[in-house]
Amino acid sequence: MKKAIFAVGAIISAIALIFKKSDFGALPTVSDRREYKKRCSEYNGSRFKYPTEWEEKGLNEDLRLSEKGSTPKDELPIYTPDFSAIGIDKINVTWIGHSTVLMQMHGMNILFDPMFSERSSPFQWIGPKRFTRPSVNIKELPHLDIVMLSHDHYDHLDRCTIQQLANKTDLFIVSLGLEKHLEHWNIPSSKITTLAWWEQVNINGLEIICTPSRHFSGRGLIRQNRTQWCSWVLKDEFHSIFNSCDGSIGRHFKSIHDKYGDFDLALMECGQYNKSWHYSHLYPEEAVMAAEMIGSKKVMPIHWGAFVLSSHGWDDSPERFVIEAEKQKMCVITPYICETFSLDAPPVSNYWWRKFN
Repeated sequence: MKKAIFAVGAIISAIALIFKKSDFGALPTVSDRREYKKRCSEYNGSRFKYPTEWEEKGLNEDLRLSEKGSTPKDELPIYTPDFSAIGIDKINVTWIGHSTVLMQMHGMNILFDPMFSERSSPFQWIGPKRFTRPSVNIKELPHLDIVMLSHDHYDHLDRCTIQQLANKTDLFIVSLGLEKHLEHWNIPSSKITTLAWWEQVNINGLEIICTPSRHFSGRGLIRQNRTQWCSWVLKDEFHSIFNSCDGSIGRHFKSIHDKYGDFDLALMECGQYNKSWHYSHLYPEEAVMAAEMIGSKKVMPIHWGAFVLSSHGWDDSPERFVIEAEKQKMCVITPYICETFSLDAPPVSNYWWRKFN
């Protein structure tokens, strides 16, 4: 009996230790939830939801084209980025892989959903492992004016990355609830700005708007949707940028266009899809449909090229994306991983993944 009690106690202690040292983060308090309900009509006091009046069924079939494996057999080329300072009226973009994008806009360095860890998981000994690695580490990034965090899934919000970025980032702009994770990881609340859907903040003349998406949140098997998820709009007097982040097809894209007009560039999620979670992610063809709905002049596929979070071929998403975009006569930008391009230059569209297995 004593041995059984000791064994149970050891298991409980081990679980407690794992959770104490894990990356699960923290949940909103009662007072936080009261504030969220005042600020967000899509919050019921406990969980966030996507409005039923915006729901669309989307495409019925996931018509996969690639016969390649979920990870490449070849070593993929990784470029060296150029983070040189640019003028306030220029935009440079560096895709660092998956949904991590460094955008130099309005004279500022803005980093979306940074994820530099080896695994997309609360534990670095298990979980989806990277098959490509950036050519730069966090120390080699320029000083960051803003880090943008769309939701709290592990491939978009990584504790180790956030803590390493803390001393070189002026401001974290996050969707509702994510501030609790950051504060739990010792990010000062003075460096965090939270936004609900349709709320905005002006940073030195750059308007940043938190816009809807059709997704979900949560960093465990339980307590889902306690924090909000979002897409982003960035506007100044020269350019207008949209980042879909994660999320499926829905009428929110039309609502965003109705409010903010056409966009110069849309970063569109187009990977990690599956019929089983069709209403959490866009099929590549739907990503092109959504880019059309928001009226974007140029489009760039993201949310691929680093992690295996579904069963499709590693190149299925960009291949289907560009084929559909070509049919719709859209201007597609497909840089190499870590390649920097200027939005004003001719589009980088070489479809490089076709050269690799």
